[in-house]
Amino acid sequence: MAMDEIKKRGVRVGYTPDVLTDATAELTVALLLATARRLPEGMAIARRLKPFGVKRLLYSGRTAKSYAAEVEGEYETQGLCNKDFFCKMKNTAVFINTSRGAVVNQEDLYQALSSGQIACAGLDVTTPEPLPTDHPLLTLKNCVVLPHIGSATYSTRGVMAELSANNLLGGLQGTDMPSELKF
Repeated sequence: MAMDEIKKRGVRVGYTPDVLTDATAELTVALLLATARRLPEGMAIARRLKPFGVKRLLYSGRTAKSYAAEVEGEYETQGLCNKDFFCKMKNTAVFINTSRGAVVNQEDLYQALSSGQIACAGLDVTTPEPLPTDHPLLTLKNCVVLPHIGSATYSTRGVMAELSANNLLGGLQGTDMPSELKF
């Protein structure tokens, strides 16, 4: 948003704070599990073993440190997760981003993943969204990319819609907004 222009024109801005917290936290954990446990490969293996009557498959994975990018802002944190950031991680590291796509230098992430500098990554946000179908990150088996669905639960979207509508009504009627961004 062009904050200077919004302030200059006296435009009131409503938003939906805290509504996304639980849904985003749940998705972060899901991405962590999907990437660290190599869920896509595990599912492919299970499908192939099913005709042979296999009932149980044991897998002893390696241990890994997990890193989740959960930062606010966009411009001041742009490129925060870059080559230097990834070089400080162990080669067993799991990287998750459910905050903002611009936080990650995606070229550096690709290099870290393809070279084995880090083990895997799970992304719910990218720049741009969606990624082009020929984007290098989409070619990697150790990278799970979701289409920015962190808030995509019925309850979260319902609360967001209600809060947005009440903010809009407050703005149109000149009354208090339940969640107004103060400058």
